[in-house]
Amino acid sequence: MTEIRTPRLLLRRWTDDDLAPMAEINSDPEVMRWIGDGSVRDLDETAEDIERWEEEWDEEGFGLFAVELLASGELIGSVGLSAAGDLPEVLPDVEISWRLGAQFWGQGYASEAAQAVLEFALQDRGLDRVVAVTRLGDEQSENVLRKLDLVLDRETKHPEHGFALNVHSIDLTEYEA
Repeated sequence: MTEIRTPRLLLRRWTDDDLAPMAEINSDPEVMRWIGDGSVRDLDETAEDIERWEEEWDEEGFGLFAVELLASGELIGSVGLSAAGDLPEVLPDVEISWRLGAQFWGQGYASEAAQAVLEFALQDRGLDRVVAVTRLGDEQSENVLRKLDLVLDRETKHPEHGFALNVHSIDLTEYEA
């Protein structure tokens, strides 16, 4: 079982106990504002998400981790890697992303978890390049990307919804520099 420990977090595979707290995170309009088309997700949709994330782990050797606080064991969200299926133009690149409950924003958890996942991607999984896709105006995610040293690669539009997107990237040589 793949796990990553950081000073404050445990990144791990998903369990049945994670469904309700992740569904609560997914039901918050503020959390979902910048994700996909901005729609909230219910319990059944969250169950489908977790099942898909676990399948990606089994098929690709990477996926989205469940993120919990080491101090309390509380699930605070997800962070990880996925094939960038929503934006076919960046394939075959792998995308790093995160989603934390709003009460956990502004405490450095997203940066801490994403840094660990970036290292996992480039060092452990041997990926040569990682991308991150953000919607224009998502300043919180842009701040995390700056901390990770991902740079703006290009601007584009979402193929289905038409909103503006920024594609950021880092490759292995940039990461090691």
